[in-house]
Amino acid sequence: MTVELLLQTIVNATYAASYMALIAVGLVLIFGVMGVINFAHGELYMAGAYVIVALYAGSGVPFFLAVFAGLIFVGLLGLLMEYGLFRPLRENPLGGLIASIGFLLILQTVAVLGFGIRMRHVPPATQDTIVFMDGVVLTYQRLYVIVATVILLTALWLFLRKSKFGWALRACAQDREAAALQGISINQTARLAMFIGAALAGVAGALTAPLVAPTPFMGHAVIITAFIIIIVGGIGSLGGAVLAAILYAFVYTFVTTIYDGTLANIVGLLLMLIVLIVKPTGLFGAKERA
Repeated sequence: MTVELLLQTIVNATYAASYMALIAVGLVLIFGVMGVINFAHGELYMAGAYVIVALYAGSGVPFFLAVFAGLIFVGLLGLLMEYGLFRPLRENPLGGLIASIGFLLILQTVAVLGFGIRMRHVPPATQDTIVFMDGVVLTYQRLYVIVATVILLTALWLFLRKSKFGWALRACAQDREAAALQGISINQTARLAMFIGAALAGVAGALTAPLVAPTPFMGHAVIITAFIIIIVGGIGSLGGAVLAAILYAFVYTFVTTIYDGTLANIVGLLLMLIVLIVKPTGLFGAKERA
C-alpha cells in the first residue's frame, strides 16, 4: 500500500466513522434512557436522506437549510414513535421492539409510494475538494459530515454534562425508578431522548444523501452496523459507541480497500465476536447490578 493510498483510506475511514458515530450514539441514547431497542433507527436515517431528496434535490432549497429541516422532521418522527409506540409499551420491551419493526415497514412503504423504489441521485452541495500530496482527496461534502459530527457530538456531550435536562437524561439512563423518585419526569426525558436520538440519525442521513444514493431500504445495512458498534462499544455507553464507530470504520474501510466489501463485513462481525469473548459487556460496558 502506497503512502497516498494509506492516507486516502484514512480520510475515507474518518468520514465513515463520523456518520456511523451519529447513528450509533442516537441509538444508544434511546436505549439507555428508554430501555427499548429501536429497530426503526435505520429508517430514521433513511427519512433524513429523503428530506434532502424532496427539499434540496427536488425543490431547490439550500442544502444546509434542508439538512436542518431533516433534523427537525426526523426528530418529530421520533416524538411520534415515543408517544404512539414506546410509551404505551413502556413496561413491555419486547412489544416496543416489535412495534418499532412495524414502524420500520411503514416508513419503507411511505418512501416507496412517495419516491419510488429506485436509487435517487442527489447532487453534492459543492464540487470543491481538498487535495493533499497530489493524490489524497477529501471532498467538501465528506468534510461537512466530519465537521458536523464533531460539532453535534461535542454539543451533546456539553448538554449531558452541563444542563439540568442532560443530568435528567443521565439519571434516567442509570436508574429510572430512582430518577422518578427524585421528581424527574420519565415522560419528558423519554421525549427528549427520542427527539435527540432520532434527530442525530436524521442529520446523518441528510448529510450523506449526496454520497450514498438514497433508497427506501438503505436503513437495513445501517441498523446492522449500528448494532455491531454499540455491542462492541458497550451497550449504554455513548463514549464507547463513538470509539467503537471509529474502530469499526477503520477496520471496515481498510479491509474493503485491500480486499473487498464482503470480507470487510465478515471481519466486522469477527471483531464483535472477539470483543464479546474477551469482554462480554463490550469495551466500555458495565456489568448490570443485581
